[in-house]
Amino acid sequence: MFTYRAEVPTPAVFLVGPDRRDHVRVSGEDLFTEPDLPVREHFDVYGNRLARLVLPPGLSTVNYVAWVDVPDRVEDVDEDAPELWPDDLPDDALLYTLPSRYCASDALGDEAWSRFGAHPPGYRRVRAICRHVHESLESGCGTSTALSAGVNAAEIGLCRDFTHLAISFCRALDIPARYVLGYLPDLDARPDGASMDFAAWMEVWLGDRWWTFDPRNGGPRKGRVVVGRGRDAADVAMVTTFGSPVLESMVVHVEEDLAPAWR
Repeated sequence: MFTYRAEVPTPAVFLVGPDRRDHVRVSGEDLFTEPDLPVREHFDVYGNRLARLVLPPGLSTVNYVAWVDVPDRVEDVDEDAPELWPDDLPDDALLYTLPSRYCASDALGDEAWSRFGAHPPGYRRVRAICRHVHESLESGCGTSTALSAGVNAAEIGLCRDFTHLAISFCRALDIPARYVLGYLPDLDARPDGASMDFAAWMEVWLGDRWWTFDPRNGGPRKGRVVVGRGRDAADVAMVTTFGSPVLESMVVHVEEDLAPAWR
């Protein structure tokens, strides 16, 4: 649930619903606003599904609720999945070998090759990158520096920063890597009882498909729900506003429900 206060009518785009291209089934969902606002669906250049609306002057809330059936297993792992020579990559994977706004792979090239160049190429090298990022960064709320080179120097950040840095190392080695925004039940709840947030991880092209890696949370997990994919966090912002409304609150709650009752 997002609560905004706007001074003038403010166009906004929300990216909150599950990506239906994945192996998930949405058994029910609803996006509703207070006051009641017209909402229209939009698909961006990456195929992500967004909701467009205009926040009115004053206080308004945008709520999204869904029940999503996900596979009862962790994501796939293949220690032997190979890296591909750039000329052998699919056309649509080439974009994810290039630097982007938050993934400065060009600035981290020397470090990437010195740290990981001697590792066996393929799945094991990507796993080594994730392990390094996981062990070298400290997780801290409110400490995001956005740019991957800055995160590397500061050695602290949020899940998106862990992901940006790992993506940058992969791209510096010519391994396609893309940013994923989604829900990760329970794993983002902090011990102090603070509200959950969205989660970020990455997908890497090895062999003939994309593989899931999570430099922030570690090994394979069960229950991931992908919301959007892009080059980095700039491509898959939860909310984009064309103006300056004040975000007064944001509440994200995700949990396992073995017997959902959709109403």
